[in-house]
Amino acid sequence: MAAPRCSIPGLLSFLAAALLLSCSVRSDKQSNIILILTDDQDVRLGGLTPMEKTKRLIGDAGATFVNAFTVTPLCCPSRSSVLTGRYPHNHEVRNNSVSGNCSSALWQSGPEAQAFPVFLNKMKYQTFFAGKYLNQYGKKEGGDIGYVPPGWDQWHALVGNSQYYNYTLSVNGKEEQHGDSYEEDYLTDLIVNRSLHFLDDRSPQHPFFIMVSPPAPHSPWTPAPQYRDKFADVKAPRDGSFNKPGTDKHWLLRQPSNPMTDSSLNYLDDAYRRRWQTLLSVDDLVEKLVEKVDSINELNNTYVFFTSDNGYHTGQFSLPIDKRQLYEFDIRVPLMVRGPGIKPNQTLQAPVLNIDLAPTILDISGVNLSSVNVDGQSFLAQMAPTLRNGTARPFFLVEYIGEGQPTPDPACPALGPGLSHCFPDCVCEDAYNNTYACVRTLDGQQDLQYCEFADSESFVEVYNLTSDCHQLENIVKKVDPALLQAMNQRLIKLQSCVGDSCRETH
Repeated sequence: MAAPRCSIPGLLSFLAAALLLSCSVRSDKQSNIILILTDDQDVRLGGLTPMEKTKRLIGDAGATFVNAFTVTPLCCPSRSSVLTGRYPHNHEVRNNSVSGNCSSALWQSGPEAQAFPVFLNKMKYQTFFAGKYLNQYGKKEGGDIGYVPPGWDQWHALVGNSQYYNYTLSVNGKEEQHGDSYEEDYLTDLIVNRSLHFLDDRSPQHPFFIMVSPPAPHSPWTPAPQYRDKFADVKAPRDGSFNKPGTDKHWLLRQPSNPMTDSSLNYLDDAYRRRWQTLLSVDDLVEKLVEKVDSINELNNTYVFFTSDNGYHTGQFSLPIDKRQLYEFDIRVPLMVRGPGIKPNQTLQAPVLNIDLAPTILDISGVNLSSVNVDGQSFLAQMAPTLRNGTARPFFLVEYIGEGQPTPDPACPALGPGLSHCFPDCVCEDAYNNTYACVRTLDGQQDLQYCEFADSESFVEVYNLTSDCHQLENIVKKVDPALLQAMNQRLIKLQSCVGDSCRETH
């Protein structure tokens, strides 16, 4: 397998994507919109390699953003940012638990009531959802199965976290149990089949919005039967930061054994292969959905977005498998879009965030963005410059609040309390003080990351990704103190920003 390379944005290509400012008038007919959101799909470690149909049908037919990021590398906070267009410090979803505000009563009465499907519904869109919504959705403490979030006409949501078999759905508020039959229950296939039925049954007088969220490639990485033997010789990529010690990084990355044990290497290689296998069914989903929209003569009037909630790592800095870290492999996500006004085969360098999806979708629908409370901005101009004015942001925030158990892990008692997601070799992927905020500067001239930790060390990490795209060296002790102070002040402003102040470019 070819080793993945670092992509360094050039000034000219960045400006060409960012400064397209011409305007024209669009057709009065509202465009349809499809959002395909995968679960834990990386882009830095080859996560798009199995997706040949998707790259051809969406990326080659439209725009591929090579600098797309999540503002937080964890499922529920990230998905909440997708739905609301807000940073986590504004929608207040901290982690994947109800106590962390994931699908809680507070979330439902506040940010969810202002999520973008609500506005689409007001614009007379027929809305459809199928797949994973939020990690605590449908559980008793998260509103139970009968609760259907506002804005959705058709609702086929997974109760809880990703599964492929033996799960429960809320179908328009009614419980539906599923077992282990591939033909009837494999969730990725069920999602696409129900979206096709929705397209058959829709009213042609109204535009449609479809959001499908398959479980892949999230654990337990259960492939469809026809794909179980694929990629038999594939291993996780061994370049860059793979199996490197995190000696100059925050304490959580200083604790893994290095080099990794053979058992850990075998485990992460198996996970890597199975993740790719599950993605082949997602690739089929994309093909079926695009072909169906084409067959009803709506493809030329439909925007199709493909992205993920966060990235993933498999052995980087000796961490076996997970996300939750500030590094490129966890915060970069795939993003491809096709649709009206988008020229094919575009590769765009301008940075785009998952908080930009909601305002972009609302922009397409015709909603006046000045009336919507979002931290993100529409990137329609970067894809289709004749449709909107727009400017690219030169810097943005990434934030995360760590989780830990109040008592020591029974398998790793010597590590003490406050850690979580520990593997048999006592490598823990998260902790209470794995809490950080970063300002990422990506303006065509600088490619920098500055991060502060809320821990006993007040640890700081700084990376120059132009010269060190794998973030191997923390250069905090080498950087001009004036630059550190400037980055610190910028971070402070971003951590308290709301709405327009989150989009400032200076």
